[in-house]
Amino acid sequence: MINSSSDNVKKLNSINRRMFITGSLKFFIMIGIVSRLFFLQVKENKKYLTLSDKNRIREWKLAPVRGEFHDYFGNIIAGNFEAYQLHVIPEQVEDFRYVIYRVKDLLELSDKEFKKVLKKKNEIKPWETLIVSDNLSWKKFSKINNHLYDLNGVKPVISISRNYPYKENFTHLLGYVSQANQNDIENTEAIKKNFVPGLKVGKVGLEKSFEEKLLGTNDIERYEVNAYGRRISQLEFQKGEKGKNLRLTIDSEVQKLVNELLKDKAGSICVMDIYTGEIVAMHSSPSFDPNLFVFGISKDDWQLIRNDPLKPLVNKTLQGNYSPGSTIKPIVALSALEHGIINTNFTVKCTGKTEMYGQTYHCWKKKGHGFVSMRNAMKQSCDTYFYEISRRLGVDKLSVTAKKFGLGEKVFGNLFDIEKKGLVPNTQWKKNALGKGWLLGETMITGIGQGYIQTTPIQLCLMTAQIANGGYKIYPKILADDETKQQIGKFEQLYENPKNIKIVQDAMFGSTNEVMGTSYRSRIDNPKYQFAGKTGTAQVKKITEQERELDLKTFEIPYEQRDHALYVAFGPYKRPRYALSVIIEHGGNGSTTAAPMAKKLFKLIIDRHSIRQSMNDKKYLEI
Repeated sequence: MINSSSDNVKKLNSINRRMFITGSLKFFIMIGIVSRLFFLQVKENKKYLTLSDKNRIREWKLAPVRGEFHDYFGNIIAGNFEAYQLHVIPEQVEDFRYVIYRVKDLLELSDKEFKKVLKKKNEIKPWETLIVSDNLSWKKFSKINNHLYDLNGVKPVISISRNYPYKENFTHLLGYVSQANQNDIENTEAIKKNFVPGLKVGKVGLEKSFEEKLLGTNDIERYEVNAYGRRISQLEFQKGEKGKNLRLTIDSEVQKLVNELLKDKAGSICVMDIYTGEIVAMHSSPSFDPNLFVFGISKDDWQLIRNDPLKPLVNKTLQGNYSPGSTIKPIVALSALEHGIINTNFTVKCTGKTEMYGQTYHCWKKKGHGFVSMRNAMKQSCDTYFYEISRRLGVDKLSVTAKKFGLGEKVFGNLFDIEKKGLVPNTQWKKNALGKGWLLGETMITGIGQGYIQTTPIQLCLMTAQIANGGYKIYPKILADDETKQQIGKFEQLYENPKNIKIVQDAMFGSTNEVMGTSYRSRIDNPKYQFAGKTGTAQVKKITEQERELDLKTFEIPYEQRDHALYVAFGPYKRPRYALSVIIEHGGNGSTTAAPMAKKLFKLIIDRHSIRQSMNDKKYLEI
């Protein structure tokens, strides 16, 4: 009995102990649950509300609206249009295979196009946007919208894309836009900040140079979705800022004529205001349609452009390094006058060739020009005369004058990363670059624009403008609203004696407007349009004695071996306002190929001057 009672007590104590432990555990578990619930609902309330909202609320960034380019008169030369796109985010699609085949049927994609979409899908992360099409027709865009109930994860997007209404007329100036790549995103903060799939950014030209001004900021749309990720309602729309519109100094009418004159030719034409430095026209030929690049150029179009022997991808105005030929002679004459090497009475007898240390230097005129003064030598472009004065002057003095007038330096500074400096040689340059001493014969051929000297078309235009304005430095500009105001009284003087500039101007007048002048056939007798200029012919290969004796016509020489044709001019002569440069690759000679273009150009440029001036006056009145 006693043992039985003792066992019962032990059992009861054990049960009580177990109940206590169990109760305690339940109590602590309950406390833990309550504490966790309190922590989640009170302490972490904001965090989980945010996570909940993120599941319920979606944010969608739209591509920023790019600023436009306008010409001087407000005409849109690079604008925008609404592009209809179709985006898919793979991780938001329940059955990607079904959806993508459904899209293929609705958009009537070819097998080639469909394979391209699948390839892009495999190249991106699941959460990244797959752009199925970035330029849908309105009909197909509407069709997709009508079937959205069956297309989970598919987003029809109305985006803004670039349009170039003048096509190839402004390509090398404006450049073009295309889809942003990894380098664009990493190297430009504005692109990185506003990036969305399919964003178009500037690749070359002014589109690239002014990217941060043009880009703008994103529109942001916030909307509510259901448990399946389908949109229920729009909650908020935050409007982004459009990129800045930029007005250029370019006159579209002059630019169009420049395009027509250079049609089917390789070369460049530049037109500049000699006082303000405003670029009125600037074109490199051949060109191409920049609209081809906006949505990605096709392989066939790319091959046609890339393999064109006239090199349309090269901006000849800024990248083309050419021997200036006889267009350098006004600078040679000015330098010789400024350094007191010659005066207007100094004459040289031209027999057609000059012998120097066993080397023969030919004049373009076989029988020579006889005795010529500086003015007649300029008018008839006598090489013998310029051999002699450059020999007396020396390459170092010539180099200083040439650089003062804009040769050998970038005209636009850092605006275009493709612009070349050209080369104005001197004795130190050759020693540093080639490790050799300078030769006298090299000075002589430099004096007629051959040898080491290299210039760009825009440099020749600037050189001519600064001769035309009386020898004052100007700073060329393309933005019409550039705050840099130039007034002739504030220009830096590039001369010692103002009479010397007038002597050179007068000699250029004779070259164009007097009998025996090399561009006499391109003259305009009407003083309103009358201009002064200098022809140039730049050899692309050394002429052998046999070729010299044959005296072949331009059309009889293979295209690649023909000389480049150049012409520089300013007008109207009585009251100069505009300067231009023309270069035609393998065009033969400046007098027959390049100068006639200037005649057509000056008529239009001068006729439009009053319109341009009234626009300028209006601008200052508004200020």
